[in-house]
Amino acid sequence: MEENSTLEVEIRRRIELGGPMPVAEYMTLCLLDPAFGYYTTHDPFGARGDYITAPEVSQMFGELIGIWASAVWKQMGAPENLRLIELGPGRGTMMKDALRAAQIVPEFRAAIVLHLIEVSPALQAQQEKTLEGTGIPVTWHRSLTDVPKGPAIIFANEFFDALPINQAVKTERGWHERRIQIDPSGQLAFTIAPEPMPFFQDLLLPALRTPRTGAVFEWRADSAGIEVGRCVADNRGAALVIDYGHTETALGETLQAVGQHAYADPLTYPGHLDLTAHVDFQSLTRAVEAMGTIGFGPIEQSQFLRRLGIERRAAALKAKAARAADIDEALERLIGRNRDAMGELFKVTAFAHPSVGAPPGFET
Repeated sequence: MEENSTLEVEIRRRIELGGPMPVAEYMTLCLLDPAFGYYTTHDPFGARGDYITAPEVSQMFGELIGIWASAVWKQMGAPENLRLIELGPGRGTMMKDALRAAQIVPEFRAAIVLHLIEVSPALQAQQEKTLEGTGIPVTWHRSLTDVPKGPAIIFANEFFDALPINQAVKTERGWHERRIQIDPSGQLAFTIAPEPMPFFQDLLLPALRTPRTGAVFEWRADSAGIEVGRCVADNRGAALVIDYGHTETALGETLQAVGQHAYADPLTYPGHLDLTAHVDFQSLTRAVEAMGTIGFGPIEQSQFLRRLGIERRAAALKAKAARAADIDEALERLIGRNRDAMGELFKVTAFAHPSVGAPPGFET
């Protein structure tokens, strides 16, 4: 890997011309630059990529999501033309597994038209290959707002964690925006804006207004959550969000970089590493519910998948498969609560139009 990538040269040029760069701007360039961004030029998934998502761990994950969607479709009144939407579909693995499981409800599968929200030409090509032969119409969009109006169910698995974050640092003078500079040694490094942000503390939740010096606060723009909420509310539909993060708004830094299944410094190799940060589910819920939806959860991924019957599905697969140990390993990865598993860290939340009611897995 080159010491100074083409994208790093551009980032340095911008800093030299305009001064230290906000974290959100840096993250946007690293991930979404049209020519050199990570998502626009890489296939990050799988054993040969930089990380493995739940759909790549086991077919069970996508299958259960498909069954979940069929049940929600019935709660929506079984509309004849359903827009099944996925935000950031990866390789298309989850959707392929979901559609295969949907075959047990033929009327549901016949109602589906796929709408995939993708900004990466490389990943769109992979999705086309994965979904080839499903017999279901597929349209790609760059934004959720481009999807035609009508009954809709939205999936977002590990989508929100990749949206750019802003950061602020607490000093004795107040909260300062965190930025990225070129330090005296010539390296990219974090710094803060010289002046504090006016009234920033007043915008924080009361419990967060007396932090220690040096505390970090992260937040995302509400635009993506508002778009999801508006789509669900306007189309009398539902959405399912699965991601890693925290259930309540809190202080702390979670920005991280991953490359080849290992953590790295987020300021090295811009465009070659995946940058993410934990999802603030409380903040996301406020944004989505503001559009007139009802939120359910978040609950742990382990609890959600168990409620949908993943253990029964694993047993059925083991009865037919030669490598039962592989199924057990995948099950543990998806619902386990140890450090390397997804069951506790990943959370699941759903949003629905008031007419839909509680989606499967969230019944009281």
